[in-house]
Amino acid sequence: MDAVASKRGKQTARNMFLSTLVTAACAGVIYIFVPHDENLDPIKAVDFSVELATVRVAAPYPVAAPEGLPEKWKPTSVSYDSTGGKAWHIGFLDPDGKYVAVEQSTAAARTYVPQVSQKAKDTGTTAKVAGREWQVWEGEKYDALVLPEKGHTTVVTGSAPRERLVEMAEALRTEPAGGAVPSASPAS
Repeated sequence: MDAVASKRGKQTARNMFLSTLVTAACAGVIYIFVPHDENLDPIKAVDFSVELATVRVAAPYPVAAPEGLPEKWKPTSVSYDSTGGKAWHIGFLDPDGKYVAVEQSTAAARTYVPQVSQKAKDTGTTAKVAGREWQVWEGEKYDALVLPEKGHTTVVTGSAPRERLVEMAEALRTEPAGGAVPSASPAS
């Protein structure tokens, strides 16, 4: 009986080794034939034109979106929350891969701005951008330019340097609530 058990034990070990070898060979073949390019950018650009047109009809304020930014700016996210604060969001990666977002809402600025700017705080200073006085907010993660307006607040925020936030704010164009003809003037 011991000879039979010894033979089975050797066969089991041999079979496990062969199974492992076959599994590794299959994994190697799959790896070779599955395309992979480490140089591809994993973040896909989004087309926000349909959402923008829809929100410009639905929002109770003039919706801001950039026009004329260089192609190296990549739109990465877009959303509109029709409940509560009627929040419009459009996110971008700047040419250096830093994040910049345009946020608008009817929510109270004192709670909304810290929320979308990762707890940035008002510095008490302003910056003139595209003929408008924007509040300058700074934070550990994000800085922000804030434009409080009647009935809503516009925020340009992100991890990008202030020059990029200014570039985005300068590119913003609005369309009055209800979907009228777009204006070529700075955010209003």
